[in-house]
Amino acid sequence: MLPLIDHLRRRQAIAEQVGDGVLLTTDLTDVRWLTGFVGSSGWAVARGDDLFVGTDGRYGDKATDETAGCDATVIVERHASKLHDRLVELLAGGPVALDPAATNHDRWLTLACDVELVPSESPIRAARRVKDHAEIARIERAASIADAALADVEPEMEGMTELDVRAELEHRMITLGADDRSYDTIVAAGPEHGARPHHGASRRVITEGDTVIIDVGALVDGYHSDMTRSWVIGDASGQQREIYALVAESQRVGLAAVAHGVRASDVDAACRQIFDDAGYLDWYLHGTGHGVGLDIHEPPFHAPASQEVVEAGMVVTVEPGLYRGGFGGFRIEDLVLVTDTGHRLLTHAPKRELN
Repeated sequence: MLPLIDHLRRRQAIAEQVGDGVLLTTDLTDVRWLTGFVGSSGWAVARGDDLFVGTDGRYGDKATDETAGCDATVIVERHASKLHDRLVELLAGGPVALDPAATNHDRWLTLACDVELVPSESPIRAARRVKDHAEIARIERAASIADAALADVEPEMEGMTELDVRAELEHRMITLGADDRSYDTIVAAGPEHGARPHHGASRRVITEGDTVIIDVGALVDGYHSDMTRSWVIGDASGQQREIYALVAESQRVGLAAVAHGVRASDVDAACRQIFDDAGYLDWYLHGTGHGVGLDIHEPPFHAPASQEVVEAGMVVTVEPGLYRGGFGGFRIEDLVLVTDTGHRLLTHAPKRELN
């Protein structure tokens, strides 16, 4: 049984930060985190000790049920124009904080005609970066489901198509208790598909000699997991063993770098240095990792230009890889919880040694 999410505590924490001001969020993930409401249309307003959730007629009863834990006032209107009018009435009388990164340009312009908007980084988005025990439990459950699904499917993948492997993984995750896949599962095999970090899957048959990358995650109560493992089908060549060993060492060094207070760019640099020293840096085509939660890609981002700092309570990936057309590719990715003294692995699928 997963622990309950304490939306009332979240409401109180955000109210303390807002103080005498008014905060509007139109980002549906932020609305879900704050209130518990899950829908394709809605907004939330925090004003003093009051919290309001607005949505359209499709979600009236649902919004009332799902926000009961935070004691929000739910506003429901059948037509978008009327819901907009209600929002304007609610926000009248003073400046309103709204995160430009959490809304679209058209909506900002429309609201700005009637409301004094102040660009402000959302305290909700900042709070979402550090996970509480209920969030960690959901992410860890999702990770264990993906671990188990991969353990069931991986021994059978030779002779299957990439699409067949993907379908088997996603079906297995559902039967193990996931609500859905976390993202489009990647199954990339062979000298061309394996060289594409986000290939997806096709009807190509996985055959002896192929490098294979599987990037798979499960979704549990809105929370994501993320993991990648790589193989060679049959006996590996000398070059395949060399490249895989470099990726494995880079990932080991990157994991060792993850700790509270470390710069995200330093995690990236630790992984990148292994490839640079070996002369393979131009085979590395992406950043080293990212945060995971209600979104599959959240801050912090382990990348050379990142200004972010890793903090205890964040859940992040470490996922270096090497890719080249005509060779294929390898990526190894784990999901970890950052702790005061380092990190704790949330993904536990074995990392195979090459024959």
